Amino acid sequence: MIVRRLALLALACAAATASQPEAWAQGMRVIETGPAANAAIESRPAGFYVRFDRPVDHVRSTLVIERGGEVLQTLHPRLKSAPEVLFAQVPALEPGDYTFAWVVSTVDGGDVERGKIAFSVKAGKRPKE
Repeated sequence: MIVRRLALLALACAAATASQPEAWAQGMRVIETGPAANAAIESRPAGFYVRFDRPVDHVRSTLVIERGGEVLQTLHPRLKSAPEVLFAQVPALEPGDYTFAWVVSTVDGGDVERGKIAFSVKAGKRPKE
């Protein structure tokens, strides 16, 4: 009797998992980034983030600032941000074109996603002398 119940439970679990194959087959999706893709930001310290559609592993994920294909800064996300958000503080950047890239892992260690967006830093206003 117990074996039969366990077998039925196992079949029910398998059916539930099989009924959503597209959800399991898809990787993580980026919901929002800051800065946004192709944005022009001011040259000052800022918080950069990537928001995903599911929780991520903050410890095994990294954020990177690149310029001209060269890594300028490797950022380690704050551990005390929302479960689905990678956030790091970025110091002021010189004016120019940059890439904000990430390598992120899911909490269960299953998926590893990579992505990047382009952004630019515009020259800030100089104070009057």
